[in-house]
Amino acid sequence: MPHRQKLIHVQLDEKTMVRRAAEVEHERAVAIYDLLEENYFALNGEFIGPYHLHLRLEDNRLIFDIRAEGGDPLTLVPLPLKTFQSVVKDYFMICESYFSAIKKSTPSQIEAIDMGRRGLHNEGSELLRERLHGKIDIDFDTARRLFTLICVLHIRG
Repeated sequence: MPHRQKLIHVQLDEKTMVRRAAEVEHERAVAIYDLLEENYFALNGEFIGPYHLHLRLEDNRLIFDIRAEGGDPLTLVPLPLKTFQSVVKDYFMICESYFSAIKKSTPSQIEAIDMGRRGLHNEGSELLRERLHGKIDIDFDTARRLFTLICVLHIRG
């Protein structure tokens, strides 16, 4: 039943959301749209999807609040935020460099920075897959989109 191993709703915790730059809101919206269009998300155990996912930060943890299709709670999967802090920090720094480079650098310089940015994004995605192993199975593209949302949750005012 592959159609049951997917997310059909994704929500970021409104309590941790702040007013963000238009670019960030666009990235969030695109990540959620792409995630809902195509994803592989299989909760280990006796659970049957499709699933609703509510992501939030709580007490230095990233919480995957997974719910049934009708919204009933199924399980919480907490991950320590410390695990992601370094790669998220590095990712934000290279994103700043990238957006700055777009304004004043040569195409080859921009491309080099973008390659580094994509590499860090991939690293964060693989880290997420590793940390979820044994709890939730996700494919690489799903991990990439979820990593984007984790980064959005890290943005504070």
